[in-house]
Amino acid sequence: MIKGHERINAVAGLLLAVVMLGMILFEYSGSHVIAAIAGGLAVLVVLAFCLSVPAKEVTFVAIGLVLVIWAMATHQDWPAGLLKAVETGTFVIALYCALSALRSAAIRSPAILECGRFLARQPPGRRYLALTIGGHLFGLILMYGSIALLGSLAVESTASEPDARIRRLRLRRMLVAIQRGFAATLCWSPLTFSMVITLALVPGASWGAVLLPCLVTTALMIAVGWAMDTIFKPRLTQTPPPRPPESGSWLRYLRPLILLLAIVAAGTLLLYLLTGVEVIGAVMTLVPLIALIWSFAQADPALGPRLPQTRRRVAAFLMQELPTYRSQIVLLFMAGFIGSLGAFVLVPAIQRTGLDLTVLPPQLIVVAMVWLVPLTGQIGMNPILAVSLLVPLLPSPEVLGIPPAAMVVAITGGWALSGTTSPFTASVLLVASFGKIPPRDVGLKWNLAYVLVMGVLISLWALLLTVLP
Repeated sequence: MIKGHERINAVAGLLLAVVMLGMILFEYSGSHVIAAIAGGLAVLVVLAFCLSVPAKEVTFVAIGLVLVIWAMATHQDWPAGLLKAVETGTFVIALYCALSALRSAAIRSPAILECGRFLARQPPGRRYLALTIGGHLFGLILMYGSIALLGSLAVESTASEPDARIRRLRLRRMLVAIQRGFAATLCWSPLTFSMVITLALVPGASWGAVLLPCLVTTALMIAVGWAMDTIFKPRLTQTPPPRPPESGSWLRYLRPLILLLAIVAAGTLLLYLLTGVEVIGAVMTLVPLIALIWSFAQADPALGPRLPQTRRRVAAFLMQELPTYRSQIVLLFMAGFIGSLGAFVLVPAIQRTGLDLTVLPPQLIVVAMVWLVPLTGQIGMNPILAVSLLVPLLPSPEVLGIPPAAMVVAITGGWALSGTTSPFTASVLLVASFGKIPPRDVGLKWNLAYVLVMGVLISLWALLLTVLP
């Protein structure tokens, strides 16, 4: 049976490549026929993965089926709602697979690994800032892989510390820095699900228009984290042994990462200018190509021609590596699916009750979104699911009389806070595994004060945006 599951998962991994290609073609053509074919294959992949994922993921599939029955029973136009929900879930996992390809190539790069080690070796006075900025830059490319990569290097760098208390404290500060740096990417990066889904749901919002306000949120998250780490750092009863100063140029070690980011940014801009495709479509096109070229460059000439090595590497990624992410893929698809279909059936139902959210002050709605996303994360709701359910219920920014940027800042800011507190998110689970503590302790002990401070600051910033011209 195990071998049978492995074969099914391998075929599902190959189908994911077709799904990704289909959604890329959809971004350029706008053909919903192509999207429907890709969506059908994505549903087959999810069902195949359900044979070998934990019950929690299967529960989300069951909720999705209940929503399908509800939609069929209450809406004559349920096929349109169902197709839209499948399309949303398919887009999410297609983007995840594209970014996973780049992550797979990056973590095998000696230069990228050495860059991470250089950041982890920084002395205490600048280690937090180095790791939070490093976590941010790595997170732009590697997503959760940035925490996996830098977290493992943090464990490696602290393993030689003989004092157990110093080792625990140092590891905690390093892991928190990495996690918060990654979470800050959720506020602005066009490669993140937070930005992609929020822009799709908030009428009138565009990435170019919200970039600067969202970068302010990012700067606040990085600066406040560094300030709190500096102010509240633990006081040791004994002086730790002196560490040799870190040598080496920052530019030299960070050059590979900066170059990679520059290639992605420049390529995305070029594709946008040449084709007019949306930023996320350009990214989804570009990053698998970069991963493929990078894998070809990483091939060892001593082991034979590069092309056969690259083919084997691609096959291994699709048939072996991608299926190991099956739990994440099922959760991501179902979060997008449930959010879209849930909004489809809930919005008319709520409208029939006569509930009119336009009577609420717009500022109250904006602040509520900052806090609702992390709060729902405490009860197991993925931010994709929470945002996809909540935002369609809200009046548009135009109706509320506020700029779309205020709503986007509130939602993505709350999404970032959820990424540091929710015990059900991948970022918190990864940090907990490296720190060897329960996931809830990461959110409610390591990050609670930080999240409360940041929640207030993001709320004030979003409120200010509601009154700016």
